[in-house]
Amino acid sequence: MPVSCPDVPLLDSPLLKTHSMASATGVSSSEMAVDHATGPGAVDKPRFDALTPNEMSGGRPQFRKVPVPQHRFAPLKRCWMEIYTPVYEHMKIDIRMNLKARRVELKTRQDTPDVSNLQKCADFVHAFMLGFDIADAVALLRLDDLYVDSFEIKDVKTLRGEHLSRAIGRLSGKGGKTKYAIENSTRTRIVIADTKIHILGSFVNIKVARDSLCSLILGSPAGKVYSKLRAVSARLAERY
Repeated sequence: MPVSCPDVPLLDSPLLKTHSMASATGVSSSEMAVDHATGPGAVDKPRFDALTPNEMSGGRPQFRKVPVPQHRFAPLKRCWMEIYTPVYEHMKIDIRMNLKARRVELKTRQDTPDVSNLQKCADFVHAFMLGFDIADAVALLRLDDLYVDSFEIKDVKTLRGEHLSRAIGRLSGKGGKTKYAIENSTRTRIVIADTKIHILGSFVNIKVARDSLCSLILGSPAGKVYSKLRAVSARLAERY
């Protein structure tokens, strides 16, 4: 005995004809874009627009919080507009200074164009807190392959007293000559903050600069480090 199925449309029903016409034109009831496939037995594939950063986070804003050391409060206050302008206007990230918690707070907005902008801005603010100039730190917002590497002199060699002071002096050189020579040869920026050393640059250049600084800490004369730097810089120039 045949069983009737009222939920299944017949072959000549208007519902099936409407569905077939929608598939043929590539527009569904929700106006979804469709890529038309060719060939026998091919099926049309829906094409979805890319999710916005706000949709990827489920509509919830994302945060980053960068602590401010005591000795960087005055420079931060003096250079606040130079930090605020590229972060807020160009990267579309909200930024504020929390005086009670002593930290800079960053938050995504509805119109933030890229998810990675939040982390780039956090790295930019963190680089400024480490002691880099605004002009150098802002490169972290523009380029993707820049990093900040930090280490301490005691990680290379345990030094105390005058031996530690002499090692710091060898790293800087007279009037900063040695530090500037390493920066110019390796295309990096170096900050020497007491016994901590911070290097800003690409991965390969950071390695070259770090090797030169470690050689100076271990006691190599500056002339020997310069000659080695020239050889390495020439090899890097040939490679790239």
